[in-house]
Amino acid sequence: MEYVLLILLIIILILLIVILLRKNNSGTEDKVNKLEISLIKEIGDFKTDFTRSITNDFNNQTERLDNRLRLINDKVNERLDENFEKTNKTFTNVLERLSKIDEAQKKIDTLSGDIVSLQSVLTDKKTRGIFGEVNLEHILSNVFGINNTKIYELQYTFNNGAIADAVLFTPEPLGTIAIDSKFPLEHYQIMVDKNNSKEVRNQAEKLFKIDMKKHIDAISSKYIIPGVTSNQAILFLPAEAIFAEVNAYHTELLEYAYKKRIWITSPTTLISTLTTIQVILKNIERDKYAKVIHNELRLLDDEFKRYKDRWDKLYRSIETVSKDVKDIHTTTEKITKRFDSINQVEIGEIDVKEN
Repeated sequence: MEYVLLILLIIILILLIVILLRKNNSGTEDKVNKLEISLIKEIGDFKTDFTRSITNDFNNQTERLDNRLRLINDKVNERLDENFEKTNKTFTNVLERLSKIDEAQKKIDTLSGDIVSLQSVLTDKKTRGIFGEVNLEHILSNVFGINNTKIYELQYTFNNGAIADAVLFTPEPLGTIAIDSKFPLEHYQIMVDKNNSKEVRNQAEKLFKIDMKKHIDAISSKYIIPGVTSNQAILFLPAEAIFAEVNAYHTELLEYAYKKRIWITSPTTLISTLTTIQVILKNIERDKYAKVIHNELRLLDDEFKRYKDRWDKLYRSIETVSKDVKDIHTTTEKITKRFDSINQVEIGEIDVKEN
């Protein structure tokens, strides 16, 4: 645009000069006409070149603009493709998570049905007893191994006719320890059910304590036998929730059990107790074998002392024999030299030496 204005100004100046020349000198009109024609031609050529240049610049600018727009379009498409791919991945992940959530929900529904069926099974005292015994057997087999009768025995009968769910055979001072499974569930469920009234729950709590004390008394009277068993026994509660309830809110039951020399355990605490007993048994076995090893080392020490005495005697004998062999070797060398001299007829040069 600036170039166009500049050219127009030049043309205006040229026209002004021509007009002035016409006014000042009419005699030079022909020259002026020629100059005017020449200027018009040059202006026309300049206009043509200028138009061509402007057109070329415009075309170049248009081409560059098209390239820029094409690059921008490619970038936009690339970004859109990337965003679409990310969105697609996110959507796929969301679908996978939703499918997992749906699967987990199905498992939860199945588990809820199993829990309901388990609760219906555990309402019967006999099935609760079987559940506790199976749980106890599983724990014992995991800690000591399956059917390890040297350490424990299931359904063990004492000489008083009482049958314990399990018995541990441990060395003194522990001795034989009875384990019996108890599952006081009915009154516990009523006691912890928030839907029940406070009076009903308080009554259930009293009955729950009575049930626990009955179980403690039964184990104490049946499975603590002087001269036969340890002065302690284990009450196994196969439900962690009941054990937690007793320890958290009914410490008087723990004190009552302590007076009766009964340990109240749950699956977790029973595993810890049995593991501790297992460590004690291993230490006892290790000490026993350590005594045997120590005795064998003492006997080996005596044998080694005898071996050393005999070796010393043999060494002295070998040393004496070695000295005799050396003397014999010296004499042999002298005799050999004499025979060599005799063979060479050098009797006059032989220097007889007596040793």
